[in-house]
Amino acid sequence: MPFFSYKGRNNNGELVKGVLESQDRGAVAKQLFSIGITPVEIVPGSAPAAENSLSINLFQERIELVDLMMFCRQMYTLLKAGIPIMSALNVQQASTRNKAFVKVIAEIRASLDSGHELSAALNQHPKVFNSFYISMIRVGETTGMLDKVFLRLVDYLEFEKFMREQIKSALRYPTFVMIAMIVAIIVMSVFVIPVFAKVFANLGSELPLMTRILLDFSNFMVASWSYLLIGAVGIAVFFRSHIATGKGKYQWDSFKLKIPIAGVIIHKASMARFARSFALSSKSGVPIMSTLSLVAQTVDNDFIADKVEQMRFGVERGETILRTATNAGIFNPLVLQMIAVGEESGALDDLMEEIADMYQRDVEYEIKTLGSKVEPIMIVFLGVLVLILALGIFLPIWDLGQAAMHKT
Repeated sequence: MPFFSYKGRNNNGELVKGVLESQDRGAVAKQLFSIGITPVEIVPGSAPAAENSLSINLFQERIELVDLMMFCRQMYTLLKAGIPIMSALNVQQASTRNKAFVKVIAEIRASLDSGHELSAALNQHPKVFNSFYISMIRVGETTGMLDKVFLRLVDYLEFEKFMREQIKSALRYPTFVMIAMIVAIIVMSVFVIPVFAKVFANLGSELPLMTRILLDFSNFMVASWSYLLIGAVGIAVFFRSHIATGKGKYQWDSFKLKIPIAGVIIHKASMARFARSFALSSKSGVPIMSTLSLVAQTVDNDFIADKVEQMRFGVERGETILRTATNAGIFNPLVLQMIAVGEESGALDDLMEEIADMYQRDVEYEIKTLGSKVEPIMIVFLGVLVLILALGIFLPIWDLGQAAMHKT
């Protein structure tokens, strides 16, 4: 669509100007009136300059899950009150404080004004609205229950926010300790051990094996630190580019589930997403085949998503949910038993909510007990590190002291 430059007066009489993308001048004027701006001049223009776009992308606010939650909650309230969707979006645009989100809402309104459906308008912003979100909106448009879908999306986003915070909390402590240990090893090797090396060089006797190993390692670090830094950066870049591919992402997600302690938390969090999304989709009237396809997009793990897709293929072949879930190998026996009961009773969506609650409680418990599980491992590592340093540095000094005592 073409761009138009406009000048106008807002409700306070202030002169405002900008650029909008729309079909024609009339559509631009209508959009400006809807947001409280009286147009003074509308002329054909061009898209904003690339450098301005870069500047905006660098410094503008990020759209967080909290912003989406507020958007969904307010949309539910407005639509339930019988307010038309265009007016509801106008209210959202006027009340939203996040400027980046205001821009997105304005573009959604412009898309609706040009004849697109809400789901199609949201689909133009994949970085803000994921495929699951858009699919649920499409279901709400089809069934006429858009307000209820927005309410269910609030619950989904609240749960997603909780899961992300829990996983970050679970990984924060061990990551911090590992980084601290690596920094300590580097500092000892580059700054501390070389000082003792000068002392050891004056001893005139053969050094213990552990001391020689420490000195060789320190010399290697001092002589090769620039190459090691370049290598570390290269490995990080290669890793990021590798996991950006489909195969690399699948391998990394599979490996994460095998990490001691943290892998269990990641698996349970993914399964909680699976169960919650399944219940939400099913209660919204989405067919089982489409439900499994949508759920595969929300688990945030390509390995588990592939297992869910295999479940969908099994259902297509006429297999039961229980059989496909058993073959997937990602559910424990208790969950499989609950799936069996839900499938037999016709209340699978309710049982899936119970499963999601169970996994959520498990994640909370795992995180509460994470410290007690990680601390012994970290203490062992720190103890081994201190022992190596003590043996390597203080044994020669001890031998020197013993020799001096014998001479006296």
